[in-house]
Amino acid sequence: MSHLWVFVVCFLSSVLARDFRQEFASYKAQFGKSYAVEEEEQRFENFINAVNRIEAKNEQSAGQGATFGLNNFSDLSVEEFRATHLSKVPTTTERPHERKTKIGVQAPSSVDWRPKGVVSAVKNQEQCGSCWAFSATETIESAWMIAKKVANTSFAPLAPQQIVDCDTSDDGCGGGNPYTAYEYVISAGGLDKSSAYPYTGVDGTCAFKSSAVGATITTWHYACDEDDEATLKENVATVGPLSICVDAQNWQDYTSGVMSGWQCAWVNVLDHCVQAVGYDVTDDSNPFWIVRNSWGESWGESGYIRLEYGDNACGLTNEATYVVI
Repeated sequence: MSHLWVFVVCFLSSVLARDFRQEFASYKAQFGKSYAVEEEEQRFENFINAVNRIEAKNEQSAGQGATFGLNNFSDLSVEEFRATHLSKVPTTTERPHERKTKIGVQAPSSVDWRPKGVVSAVKNQEQCGSCWAFSATETIESAWMIAKKVANTSFAPLAPQQIVDCDTSDDGCGGGNPYTAYEYVISAGGLDKSSAYPYTGVDGTCAFKSSAVGATITTWHYACDEDDEATLKENVATVGPLSICVDAQNWQDYTSGVMSGWQCAWVNVLDHCVQAVGYDVTDDSNPFWIVRNSWGESWGESGYIRLEYGDNACGLTNEATYVVI
């Protein structure tokens, strides 16, 4: 038998011998998954598709950019993931606010607001397209802590559920925009504490309590124009953590590393809003943004993702905003 045929036979044998059932059992044990009998086969099929998709992505990346792997979403189809964890961010042809920039500020080569104690714990939006409400809430939280000199160890987290339920300009779990969330918070007179208005992950009836307000804001601003990462960097350095909206279609399988611009999908489709909490441009060969997500701590790098700096990765400059206390 020729060497070629020996290779082909061995390769086919290894493929056929692969025990996806055992891999799936290990996956379920690792992530605490269990399904109804009628659901099991569909989840198994989604898992196999995820394994193949992840291996293809890592092979394409060839060690450059982000690394992809199994996570809590690997039993969801791509369509399910998009329907339950992403939502189209509404856009307008004319911005309701002019951008306010920090042109001329010499920003340091790296900033990370987390050790400064002004970033709350990673949250989980669950199967509700409320990322925009979380992004707005987290940005208000950070701005309040900075302005009031309060550390996250004593700060009472705010209530994204209030925005989901009460902001009639947006669509709750169906999607929305951080800046209309800010407008709602201003008109309502503040955002309740989460302890008084717990998160449910579903659309509900507005139950805002003015007596439970934990923070208020006076206005908001765009942090930069599209593709202007230098100004965005200046604002992150001088203002604090801020809201960004991105194209997160390819985040489903992310596990670690710096996601390159080319690893994102189409940046003109913003479908997820998160929070930029820092950046590091010290190493010219690997500069990145530090971004806090709202899919729980088990996703990515303990709930965070790093995006390449300098290529408008995932459209991160297209809808960047911050608030004023």
